[in-house]
Amino acid sequence: MAERLAPGAPAPAFTLPDADGNAISLADFSGRKVILYFYPAASTPGCTKQACDFRDNLASLAAAGYQVLGVSPDSPMKLKKFVTKEDLTFPLLSDEDHGVAEAYGAWGEKKNYGRVYEGLIRSTIVIGEDGAVEVAQYNVRATGHVAKLRRDLGLAVEA
Repeated sequence: MAERLAPGAPAPAFTLPDADGNAISLADFSGRKVILYFYPAASTPGCTKQACDFRDNLASLAAAGYQVLGVSPDSPMKLKKFVTKEDLTFPLLSDEDHGVAEAYGAWGEKKNYGRVYEGLIRSTIVIGEDGAVEVAQYNVRATGHVAKLRRDLGLAVEA
């Protein structure tokens, strides 16, 4: 199981394809604050709720200086369908070999209905302008997570 990141740790560098196949790197956002959230699968109920919550809060998160990036093991083609269907306005990145999820501690043992398996752990990592981890949250809930994250970041929670 990958080591979980702690505040103060350097955020692992990465380059992944987005829904359009463009290479997106963490370095592209150097000097900006990044909310990197890992979710198990596009177009599933929980992941859709979480993505739409980020979409609906995007303007205020951007105003506070945050760039949102979603990461899942889905293919760019599947991400493209998800972006189009849900009108998502932030980059979704394809981590098909889950190497980035592993580097961020977001891949590991999961239990579901008594079954144990390796998979993506719903996680959110906030990276500061200096490239260091500011917040590392693992096993987050899909519903209500964005509101909790806003509180944790000291941002006003919108109705």
